[in-house]
Amino acid sequence: VHVEQSGGGLVQAGGSLRLSCTASGRTFPAYAMGYFRQRPGKEREFVAAITYRDGVTHYAYSVAGRFTISRGAADDSVILQMNNLKPEDTASYYCDVDITKVGDNFLPGPQVAWAQGTQVTVSS
Repeated sequence: VHVEQSGGGLVQAGGSLRLSCTASGRTFPAYAMGYFRQRPGKEREFVAAITYRDGVTHYAYSVAGRFTISRGAADDSVILQMNNLKPEDTASYYCDVDITKVGDNFLPGPQVAWAQGTQVTVSS
C-alpha cells in the first residue's frame, strides 16, 4: 500500500488547517482510516478516524467539536479539517489506513500502513 498525505503548516491559535490523505494499493481489509499524531516528547496518540464500511466517525476527546474527518472524492482518501487550533495541537500528524478499534481504544496499523507524516504548528 502507498499512502500520501498533504496539508499542515504553521497557523496562529484559533486558526484552521486541512490535512488530506490518499492511499492506493490497499488489498487487506481494515476497520478505519484516519490520523494519529505525535507531540514533542509524547507517545503517538489517536486523533480521528472514519470507518470504511459505513463512514462512522470517531474522535479523540481532545479534538471533538473542533476537528472533522470526512471521506475524500477518491476511494481510500480522507480529509481532516482542523478548526480552532490550539498550541497543544502542535504535532506531527500521520495518516493511517489500517486503524483497528478494540473496545474504546483505537490502535495504529503496521508502519507500512502509515504516510510519512506532516507537521502542524500552532503558535500562541
